[in-house]
Amino acid sequence: MTPLRRIAVIGNSLPRRCGIATFTTDLQQAISSSGPGLETCIVAMTDQGQAYDYPEAVAFHIRDDNIEEYVRAADFLNAGRFDTVCLQHEFGIFGGEAGAHILALLAPLRMPVVTTFHTVLADPTGKQRTVMERIVDASSKVIVMANKGRELLRDLYQVPDDKIEVIAHGIPNVALVGPDAAKAMLGFAGKSVILTFGLLSPGKGIEVMIDAMPSVLTRCADAVYVVLGATHPNLVRDHGEAYRDSLVARVRELGIDNHVVFLDRFVDLATLLEFISMCDVYVTPYLNESQMTSGTLAYSFGLGKPVVSTPYWHARELLTDGCGVLVPFGEAAAIGREIAKLLTDHPRRHAMSRRAYAASRMMTWERTAERYISVFENAGQGHRLKVLARAGKGPPEPRGSAPPDMQIGHFLSMCDDVGLFQHAVHSVPDRSHGYCVDDNARALLLACALNNPGEQPLSEILTTRFAAFVQHAWNPDTGQFRNFMGYDRVWLEDRGSEDSHGRTLWALGESARRDASPSRRKWATDLFAQTLTTAESFRSPRAWAFTLLGLDAYCAAAPDDLHAMAVRHSLAGRLMSCLASVETPSWVWFEEGLAYDNARLPQALMLTGVATQTSVYLDAGLRSLRWLMTQQTTTAGHFRPVGTAGFGDLRQHPRAFDQQPVEATATIAACLAAWRADGDSEWKSMATRAFAWFLGSNDLSVALVNLHTGSCRDGLHPDRANENRGGESVVCYLLGLAEIRQLARVNMSRAMPAPVRAASA
Repeated sequence: MTPLRRIAVIGNSLPRRCGIATFTTDLQQAISSSGPGLETCIVAMTDQGQAYDYPEAVAFHIRDDNIEEYVRAADFLNAGRFDTVCLQHEFGIFGGEAGAHILALLAPLRMPVVTTFHTVLADPTGKQRTVMERIVDASSKVIVMANKGRELLRDLYQVPDDKIEVIAHGIPNVALVGPDAAKAMLGFAGKSVILTFGLLSPGKGIEVMIDAMPSVLTRCADAVYVVLGATHPNLVRDHGEAYRDSLVARVRELGIDNHVVFLDRFVDLATLLEFISMCDVYVTPYLNESQMTSGTLAYSFGLGKPVVSTPYWHARELLTDGCGVLVPFGEAAAIGREIAKLLTDHPRRHAMSRRAYAASRMMTWERTAERYISVFENAGQGHRLKVLARAGKGPPEPRGSAPPDMQIGHFLSMCDDVGLFQHAVHSVPDRSHGYCVDDNARALLLACALNNPGEQPLSEILTTRFAAFVQHAWNPDTGQFRNFMGYDRVWLEDRGSEDSHGRTLWALGESARRDASPSRRKWATDLFAQTLTTAESFRSPRAWAFTLLGLDAYCAAAPDDLHAMAVRHSLAGRLMSCLASVETPSWVWFEEGLAYDNARLPQALMLTGVATQTSVYLDAGLRSLRWLMTQQTTTAGHFRPVGTAGFGDLRQHPRAFDQQPVEATATIAACLAAWRADGDSEWKSMATRAFAWFLGSNDLSVALVNLHTGSCRDGLHPDRANENRGGESVVCYLLGLAEIRQLARVNMSRAMPAPVRAASA
């Protein structure tokens, strides 16, 4: 896949005074700083009657009431060949009824659109709902900043889960510091400071906090409430400063003039951070729960400030686990009581500060930009693959639907002169866990897969290294392959598991058939024949399946090996016996539960059935795989691999988490084996949906892969991706990608295989 080069962000922009302008500017700058060679710009919305001295980053601006300028903006974006457009949506910043003018910009765009919804209305008008739905339709992905937003989009607007990404509001990355230095600089030394900042307008509950101040002062006489922020420009335009004047009058009426300070200023970021730094408690006393996002809350939380807030949606999600205090809406007594407690309990306040700061580290603008770029990459891939990955049967996909490029940079970084490392800490190889034959056998399978036309083969040195690891793993004294080796090159066992032996036989069989080196093909053939006998005593159905996959390749390379043919039928017969003893109309499987590498069992039977012309094997494989796919497909239609938490469950629908790459890769291979066997194009669709799991079409809408390096996260937890990127994961992704790229080449040439049905047994 071509790297991202040009990103345009549509929204308001500084120096316009509003939260969307601040967010759009911060997001654009964070994305621009995320890597060399990435160009970004802003398409800025200008409100009626206003003119702004926009910075250089604003490449185009639109007067919000001028429909023609929306159309010209679309022409500008198309002509500029931007890779992705990121729309910041908020009601009130676009012209037309319910902001409908923005649709005139979105409709002609030829690149993917990613929309961030800053507000998701729980009770929209008919027109608001229509505009929202059309924006969703025009978007490849949509982003919200709270899980409540995902819930509303899914349940109220029927947006598929796999289209929604939750990314927290970004925050500046600054050190956790005490308030005293900033207090001295800003003139509040010796005071206990309570702060609210942001554009002043009704609904933010400032009057409630003012009413709470007398009770705060009874317990903390040096307390000062600082209200930092200019009045909202729209409020000034329509009503002047009447609202601010009413707040000042209320302060005088309560006789607390010396303890409430109004600073009518729209401050720059550096000044804002100084004011946040000086406060002891930050307060957001909003009056309504339907506040999806609060940038002021995010910034204060990110600086480690204890927060007292009403339980609007964003606060309810952010201020968990002792990171803040929630109080009822509109209750001045409760707000005053909780603030006074914090101001007078220094250990509790400091502990809350540390918890909030630690919890916010994944919200920094650097991390937020990484998440956005991941979504952009996924959106671009989905934009190209949306025909390829469509559900249902149909003709071959059109030319131009290309899967990602084969990038092996991370894979190479996970290798040394011994072989492939097992694990990584993030993307850094973890030497403490050493190596295993499982992963090096998979690497040998990848080397064989990259010998296909259209791929760049691995180097001779690297392929030989994996073969040497397999050779060294063979222990003739025990008749089995060892599995685990320490970083010191010392084996940690005399024999590995049955499954690791079977997987190694699979790699040897493929090497015997497809290795680029005639000498290594002969080596693999000889070692396979030598080590096959051990597999006859195995009791693991997966070990049988892996061995059968190896036999499929080996028997093609050594068709005269009668012993191998006999073992093949023996192992296939054992899988058939398992299926016969367990299968019911509602549980079409080989075992009482589902575990790992599930799709390899039906794949092994299908390949054996085709190769040996045994229809009962093929039919059993197709039948069990079709049932497995009902268990691995969500109601929204995306792929959900069997979660590891359900291993051991008996005859239960699989659990959703943790999800691992090995399942997606096995499913891709099995579905394509089914397609080659019976010609039903629905199998291709299932395979592409399983591959799309890597790209973000999953329960968390998180891309597991970095398309530039080829790294792959180790899986999906219920709330996040596993950020480690180990050997098994990267090889599984690359094996799945090799299958999908091979499929794409077949589709592009319009070469449809004739159905292959086995003869009667």
